[in-house]
Formats: sequence, C-alpha cells, structure tokens
Amino acid sequence: MPRRRQVITVVLGLTVLAITAISGDAFVSPLQGRPAPELASTTWINSDPLKLQGLRGKVVLLEFWTYGCINCERTLPWVKAWYEKYMGKGLVVIGVHSPEFFWERKLDNVKDAVKRFGLPYAIAIDNGFAIWDSYNTRYWPTLHLIDKRGVVRYSHIGEGAYDLTEQAIVRLLAE
Repeated sequence: MPRRRQVITVVLGLTVLAITAISGDAFVSPLQGRPAPELASTTWINSDPLKLQGLRGKVVLLEFWTYGCINCERTLPWVKAWYEKYMGKGLVVIGVHSPEFFWERKLDNVKDAVKRFGLPYAIAIDNGFAIWDSYNTRYWPTLHLIDKRGVVRYSHIGEGAYDLTEQAIVRLLAE
C-alpha cells in the first residue's frame, strides 16, 4: 500500500518539479551537501561490485530506475548519452534498479531490459531497497550527482531538466 501512495505523489511531484524547473529553481535533496551513502548491492549487471569509496576522484551519476516505469524509460536515452559523452572525462554512471512490481525483481527480466535498452553502464540490483532507502528515494526516476570527494551535489526527480543536469555534470567534472 505505501508504494501505491507514492505513485499518486509522483504525479503531483512531477507537476511541482515542472514548475520549479521552468522558474529556474533547483530541487534540493536532503542529501545535498552530505557524504553519499555507500552502495549496498551484492548483485551487479555490466560490472563487478562498485563502492563509492573506490570512485573518489570521479563524478558519479546515480540513476534510480525500474524497467517497467515509462518515465524511467524516457530518461534512459539521456543517461546513456551522458555516459557515452563523459565517461572518458571522469563520469561514472551507476543505474540502481529498484523494482516497483514483483516481476521486476527477477534478475533475468532486469538483464533482458538492460539489453533491450542498450545500457552499457553498471547496474546495481536493489530488490531489498537498501540503496533506495539510504538515499531517501521516493520516486522513479531520481538522479543524484556525487562529486569527486563523495558528496551529493545535485538531485533531480522525474523527467526533464536534462540541460540543467548536463550543466551540473560539466561543472562537477571541471572541479
């Protein structure tokens, strides 16, 4: 039942987000300016297990998604393009797959979706919502940018504001 209430909130949140993005204001996550919580996943696709501590000196884009979410699906091409454009410049993209429905918990289904969407970057499987909860995530998709020191510096909920997100990537890579 709690997840169902979140879906209703997502629609309202996206409306609010669209208004704030148009006005030029940024969404401020409670994590912003704080050290990023470590990634608590034991199952990974496209990568050996990653730890944020081992990625110091890189900018990390965390993308909370689930393959059955249309909003996530529309965001994936942008995330994939940033990965391809900036991976050689110090950007690490990590998709955190946190399932909404029971069939999205099956690893083979997630692997099929990763292949279908052509996602080349690391995907952490978060069936127990350990990473989701540690980042206080409530909506799909949610993006967080973590700077080279391991601090959360930018967050975005939902679709859109792709230009603002890319500007934040470029700024953090330049630091």
